[in-house]
Amino acid sequence: MASALDEDTQQSLAEGRESAKAFLRSIQKDLQKVFVVFLLGFLATFWALRVYVWEFLYNVTKSNMSPAVAAEADVIATTPFEVILLQAKIGLIVGAITAIPPLIYVSRDELRARGAWPHSAVPRWKLAGVGLLGVGLFSVGVAYGIYAFFPIMFSFLAGFGLEAGIQPTYSIVMWTEFIVFLSLSFGLAGQMPLLITGLSYSGIVQYETFRDKWRYAVVAIFVFGAVFSPPDPFTQLMWAFPLIALYGFSLYLAKLVVTAQRSSDRIDVRGAVRNHWNVVGGAAVLGGGLAYAFYEYGVWTAFNDLLRTAGSDWRFLEPGAGLGVDPTTAAGVYAAVWAFVFVLVATLWAVYADLDTTSAGHQYGDPTAIDVSELDEAGVRAAPAAAFAEMDEAESLALAQAALDDDDPQKAQAILDRFDEVSGGEETDAGSDDGGAGDASGAGGSGGSGGQDGLVGTMQDRTSRASSTFLSELTDGEEEEAEDDIGGYYTDLKFIFDSLRSRSFRLVAVFGSVMAAAFTWLYLGGLATVRNDLEQRVPAEIEGGINIITLHPVEALIFMVKFSILLGLVAVFPVALYYAWPALRERGFVAGRIWKVYLWAGALLGGLLGGFALGYAYIAPGLIGWLVTDARLADMIITYQVSDFLWLVVYTTIGIGFLADIPILMLLLNNAGVPYDVFRNRWREVTVGIMLFAAVFTPADVITMFLATLPLMAAYGVGVGLLFLVTFGGRRNLSPPSRVVER
Repeated sequence: MASALDEDTQQSLAEGRESAKAFLRSIQKDLQKVFVVFLLGFLATFWALRVYVWEFLYNVTKSNMSPAVAAEADVIATTPFEVILLQAKIGLIVGAITAIPPLIYVSRDELRARGAWPHSAVPRWKLAGVGLLGVGLFSVGVAYGIYAFFPIMFSFLAGFGLEAGIQPTYSIVMWTEFIVFLSLSFGLAGQMPLLITGLSYSGIVQYETFRDKWRYAVVAIFVFGAVFSPPDPFTQLMWAFPLIALYGFSLYLAKLVVTAQRSSDRIDVRGAVRNHWNVVGGAAVLGGGLAYAFYEYGVWTAFNDLLRTAGSDWRFLEPGAGLGVDPTTAAGVYAAVWAFVFVLVATLWAVYADLDTTSAGHQYGDPTAIDVSELDEAGVRAAPAAAFAEMDEAESLALAQAALDDDDPQKAQAILDRFDEVSGGEETDAGSDDGGAGDASGAGGSGGSGGQDGLVGTMQDRTSRASSTFLSELTDGEEEEAEDDIGGYYTDLKFIFDSLRSRSFRLVAVFGSVMAAAFTWLYLGGLATVRNDLEQRVPAEIEGGINIITLHPVEALIFMVKFSILLGLVAVFPVALYYAWPALRERGFVAGRIWKVYLWAGALLGGLLGGFALGYAYIAPGLIGWLVTDARLADMIITYQVSDFLWLVVYTTIGIGFLADIPILMLLLNNAGVPYDVFRNRWREVTVGIMLFAAVFTPADVITMFLATLPLMAAYGVGVGLLFLVTFGGRRNLSPPSRVVER
């Protein structure tokens, strides 16, 4: 291996090894102390999990469940060593994290000697303050998840599972990972103020970007909540509203810091509080009073009654629930916390109110930070040149187009003029050809349409010129090279996908509508209906029926989403085929007029529905009954995991429909121009493809892979046999071979 590396690389690796050895030798005497800290963290975590944490999390899980649901919910271990190994893994992680600070501390001198220690002029107390703020925000996010979000979420998940006939019996590993990862997500979300403020202060991302893109942030928060939280609307609002409020707080904090930076003002918190003591004090009284009154006068019970009437599982917990204190003391604690929050917000307002936000020093302290889109025509022409220095032609055109969209051609022309002025007037000629500049500026008072038309022409010329870059030549070259390398299939596929691009909205609409309808049906009782119907028709007398459990808290929801996506893809296939048929025919992949799409869609849908009916009526009940009977004869307790049971139902119902569609699709392809000989001679490639498909989409088990491969190969064999009969051994295909474009 060493011979494969050049001499400089080998020397660099050798120097790195020697440096690492020297570094470890220099701190060797202190590594024992670091190991002791690691061991203490490991043992403390191991003990805390066994004595306190498991019981605490178990109580959090059941804290908002009704007595009937809580009696059915449980956490189990599925392997003998699962609990102790999980405790050991968590202990190792916590111990390693605990050992990092002392390791950095004992090695600070060696790191400083090697130039790896940061040299910062920021006082240590400020760094400590930022660190404490980060830890505090992380703790608040985790506390919100544990004390507010998880009780509601587990109550919904367990209740929904029982309504569908699914036992909420969670695996301790999956249950713990679910709580840990969601808690981390809330903790990291709590770092939003530090992240946005830091990026804005450093200039990596301008504050104006976060401010102007707030709509996208709100949509992203709701989408994230829709994916990772239950579909109950109150739970999604409980997820989204705190994050939206946190984003708004982050924007205000970033605005405060950036304003102070641009105006060169010093932030004086104490002075601001003294100047606005009445507002800060009033905010403290207001926040504490509202929180105390909310619990002391029973407002929270009224909200719970309203939510119960609306059919939601969302509830405000009794004050002190999970804290181990009486309700009166808990109400006082809540009042103090909310008073502190209101004081914090009022203090930030007071600090911002005392900053000088109107002086020229503030306005032009950082010219590149000026948002040109917020200025009017006079502001654009008066803005410093530095505001346009970092701008390229595409950005100037985008700003000008936005001004035109706002019916402000004078501002659009001003943007183009200032950009040309700063960039050396390279684009002036293009603007003067149409007389756009003079028209736009001169006729601005009257708002004449001729000036705006000239400006539009100027922008079109610039856009055309900007688009004629080396990228288009590079793309053409890549297409030619791809066509030479892979026989033109790259060009064919690109042509077909381009034909679908203009119809993408309709395709997405069909996919989304079918997916939403399927998920809604399953969520509103379809899952329970299928489960109960199959259990009643299983040809075996089993005492107590089939017990189906969910090992992961959101396992049933994940299945519903995957199944809905599968139905959405099936529904969108004929629509995509209809829109792509002309392109497919032009490239020689199919033959015949577009009416054949209806033949394809009808035949495939008929095969799918026929196979599904056969599977649901006979194959699925028969197979499940045989498995259940075999387990009962062996005196086993019949408990199936919900995902395994439901996917078995899918494979033996819809899967049968897909198997029936394979021979039908082969007949349709032969009718479209693919000859019989291709199917007969390419069976080896088909076998490899099917085995690859089974290896990817089945569990990591050889027997399961072959159980999925053999039915697919059998269906392909049936299709070849049907084609042999229909085409008289390939002598007379359903479509003349001349229609097929040879490659």
